[in-house]
Amino acid sequence: MPRGGPPRRHPPRRGRTETEHRHDTQENVMSTHTIAFIGLGVMGGPMAANLVRAGFDVVGYNRSPQRAQALTAAGGRVAASAIEAATGADTVITMLPDSPDVESVVLGEGGVLECMRPGSLLVDMSTIRPDVARRLAETGRDSGVRVLDAPVSGGEQGAVEAKLSIMVGGEEEAFEAARPVFDALGTTVVHVGPAGAGQTVKAANQLIVAGVIGLVSEALVFVDAHGVDPDQAVRVLAGGLAGSTVLDRKAASMLARDFTPGFRVDLHHKDLGIVTAAAREAGVAIPLGGLVATLMGSLRAQGHGALDHSALLLELERMSGRGETADS
Repeated sequence: MPRGGPPRRHPPRRGRTETEHRHDTQENVMSTHTIAFIGLGVMGGPMAANLVRAGFDVVGYNRSPQRAQALTAAGGRVAASAIEAATGADTVITMLPDSPDVESVVLGEGGVLECMRPGSLLVDMSTIRPDVARRLAETGRDSGVRVLDAPVSGGEQGAVEAKLSIMVGGEEEAFEAARPVFDALGTTVVHVGPAGAGQTVKAANQLIVAGVIGLVSEALVFVDAHGVDPDQAVRVLAGGLAGSTVLDRKAASMLARDFTPGFRVDLHHKDLGIVTAAAREAGVAIPLGGLVATLMGSLRAQGHGALDHSALLLELERMSGRGETADS
């Protein structure tokens, strides 16, 4: 026995667990995975910032340069054009206002498809027509680019908190490849079917949201007309079957007549146009949807397109001869 007693036994070096290895590998993959994010508006800006926080290399582009400052502050990079952002990217995300914007950026002369390499991902998270989404997928397939339509729901708050609901259309393999990106942006991520299916489900979402906002507006005008405290009414309604995310997130600001846009009337008016056109194409009757689309269009025609869509309350008040006009 050596002098000084028995040899000291050092604890064996702990090997890295499979979970730790997987986590480190994922972090490494994310840090080397470049995402081009085109459209850094109310929704796109916080979404791009969340991708940076998740460890992705993000380069963004926005037509209004001041919108890109938040991405720089979050640690992302900014490009001078959409094509510059997309060149060399593993995934290109578009978050743009309408179908023509997406078509121009993706399919137009100098569009991002021209610089994307085969096998890369194009994920359109805008809200556009389902037929346009299908055309994007077909054109991408011809170039070897995997295309997904992945519109979101949850509004600005959901984008900021990375708690969006994401409905995805496209090939299953492409969906699985994009899953780490989606998981950094939302809490409900569902592959709903082939190309265009995501936009179809988003149209249904916008139909429901507009209808509920319309009914909440009617209810607030109704209880106020009967002299009932609307704050107390909302409190009890939210706890029963009438409760909804719309009631939880919008009622307080509606009562305060604060229509700071989280989702503008202009955009919801556009979305309801998509709904009505797609319903007509499929031969589906949407009587309630048609009515709320008319109400949203009337609100917009009165100059309130820049307000939050919860300003539908103003239209119901006007029709009832109550309330005051808000500044747009």
